[in-house]
Amino acid sequence: MFSRGFWTLLTGAALIWYSTVTVYVGWKGIRDIKEMLSRLRPGPK
Repeated sequence: MFSRGFWTLLTGAALIWYSTVTVYVGWKGIRDIKEMLSRLRPGPK
C-alpha cells in the first residue's frame, strides 16, 4: 500500500513540475516573440 501512495505522490509532483516549466517557457517565449516582432516592424520614415 505504501508503494501506491509513493508513486501517486511522485507522479503528481512530476506533473506539477512539468506544468510549471511548460507555462514558464511559454510565457518567456511569447515575450521574446513580441519583442522580436516589434524590432522587425519598420519604423516611421
